[in-house]
Amino acid sequence: MRRLLPALSLLLVLLTVAIPAAAGAKTIVVGCDANLKPFEFKGENGKYVGFDIEVWEAIAAELKLDYTLKPMSFEELIPALEKGAIDVALAGLTINADREKVIDFSYPYFDSGLSVMVHSDRDDIYGIGALTDKIIATKKDTTSAEFAQNIQQKKVILFPDIEQAYQEVAAGRADAVIYDSPALLYYINTEGRGKLKSVGGRYEKQAYGIAFPQGSPLRERVNIALLKLIENGRYDIISRKWFGTMP
Repeated sequence: MRRLLPALSLLLVLLTVAIPAAAGAKTIVVGCDANLKPFEFKGENGKYVGFDIEVWEAIAAELKLDYTLKPMSFEELIPALEKGAIDVALAGLTINADREKVIDFSYPYFDSGLSVMVHSDRDDIYGIGALTDKIIATKKDTTSAEFAQNIQQKKVILFPDIEQAYQEVAAGRADAVIYDSPALLYYINTEGRGKLKSVGGRYEKQAYGIAFPQGSPLRERVNIALLKLIENGRYDIISRKWFGTMP
């Protein structure tokens, strides 16, 4: 018995250390773009809100996941996934071949595309075809930046925050913004009302996906939960709240 007591004491110590560690490991770290209205942004109460945030909240509730949000710049998200620093990324991330080489995506959860935004008093810019000698502003490390650099234009100015690009056009320092349609339209109908407008149609049809490190066991569970949200109507409710209709 005397020999057994030290062994039992050691086992209790190990269990005491292991239990908190195991509990902590269950908390999912969700990286999100710090400012991507209306998908994720800081609300008036200081908490992050938006379409992506609410979709993830519903998924996490379905899967009974504990998680913490980690706001970061857009260009940090994919490297953080590759390093395993975060478990999930929410940022209106377009699913494409280059990204799929280094990370994994969920099923598409939002249909998008690119649009052109100009000052409301500009009548000389009607769409992509009128940007030949114009200065374009957009967000760096995005599909919008790649698209803008591959069309005829005078210059492309890249910003870490898309709202800086909006302000360049509002101030007349840039002629147009090329960016994701839902984000542009949301801004035009809120802070940019009466000052900015969308011209032309929607270009480069795109689909957003929730992103994971390659091989993440969480991906399949999230896919199933996402399909349930679509089937039970919860996704439709969230969509109507932020966009007024289904995307």
